[in-house]
Amino acid sequence: MQIRLLHKEELTKVQSIAHRTWPSTFANILSPEQIEYMLNWMYDLKMLESQMEKGHTFLMAEENGKELGFAGFELNYSEGPKAKLHKIYLLPEAQGKGAGKALILEVADRARKTGQKSLLLNVNKYNQKAIDFYTRIGFNELYKEVIDIGNGYIMDDVVMELNL
Repeated sequence: MQIRLLHKEELTKVQSIAHRTWPSTFANILSPEQIEYMLNWMYDLKMLESQMEKGHTFLMAEENGKELGFAGFELNYSEGPKAKLHKIYLLPEAQGKGAGKALILEVADRARKTGQKSLLLNVNKYNQKAIDFYTRIGFNELYKEVIDIGNGYIMDDVVMELNL
């Protein structure tokens, strides 16, 4: 498995994986309308490009030239010398094969090398499969938060942290 840096002109690959992953990932958690709203907002190409211009880094996990999933993160997040994992999604057929862990370890390594003290992430509080995964690789729950994302929708999340 290979983890590589994505370039701006490859952000459509992030879009594609998100659109192929979200419907199954969130089918029992969010309404189809909220999934569509969030995908159109969070994975709009201009939004992804803007994030990259603000310093977000996107990584792609691949095996034998086939894309498995991606991670998007930011160094020196607003809470100090902490990195924030904003996005991580794997294609359904790639889950359970180590790509998610490989992506997180790569993000953690890059963050550690730049002096970050921890890696933060938000996860939907009803996504127990993801919470269990993050806990297994060393993340701890910090707090819960509810974020109004507009259009009558919220993100009801657990904020987790991995000490680096």
